[in-house]
Amino acid sequence: MTDGATKRQRSRALRVILALVAGVMFAGFFALGTWQVFRLQWKLALIERVDQRVHGAPAAAPSIGQWPQLNAEADDYRPVQLSGVLLEGATTQVLASLERGIGYWAVTPLCTPDGGIVMINRGFIPAGVSGWKPQPAPPAAAADACRSAQGPAVSVTGLLRMSEIPGRLRKNEPGRNYWYTRDVQALAQARGLPAVAPYFIDADAPSALAAGPVEGEQPKGGLTVISFVNNHLVYAITWYALALMVAAATVWVIRDARKQKS
Repeated sequence: MTDGATKRQRSRALRVILALVAGVMFAGFFALGTWQVFRLQWKLALIERVDQRVHGAPAAAPSIGQWPQLNAEADDYRPVQLSGVLLEGATTQVLASLERGIGYWAVTPLCTPDGGIVMINRGFIPAGVSGWKPQPAPPAAAADACRSAQGPAVSVTGLLRMSEIPGRLRKNEPGRNYWYTRDVQALAQARGLPAVAPYFIDADAPSALAAGPVEGEQPKGGLTVISFVNNHLVYAITWYALALMVAAATVWVIRDARKQKS
């Protein structure tokens, strides 16, 4: 076999390999773009459901027997109402950053008549000019704190929120009483409480006002931020653009190779 024939054979094999790689890349980018389109449709449907849900009439908050069946897609931002006794001494400050400024959410456990404990976000308290400084952690409550809980029963109406996931950049520091997410199980553990509901309730403005102040400060209720990150269209366009670039590059290589032959 002559050197020319060997070079042509190698060149042909190289083009076949490049074509296979380009085909795999095109298929992969196209599949990712299509998956993002499906995700976009799912996210838009979720936003529409939540928008309809938040304007519905409040229903009874899920009881202990219903806790295992709860999930974010079906229950998050659902208007609910419940009554019970607040464990005032176990209120936790959770850092909050709103359009109105930096402050904290005042989260207090509420003992319900069926023996459960639900965390209540009583509202936002601005940090003031001194900035956000968490208070010393309250003493741990007894496991049977609800049995000896004293105080008037309060009625709370608001939006059910599934427990927040701890952030990657800023993790809760229970030992220092620094809280950045409303992780109800972690809050309960830090306060020495038994298992609590897998959700908390964002109290509306009237409920927050009726529950009273927290250490002399009146929380502002009804400030739930309903926001969904929706970048799926941008991701879909990006993946489809990459697939198109691969296809265009492949066509250009094939045409260039044909020109060289001629």
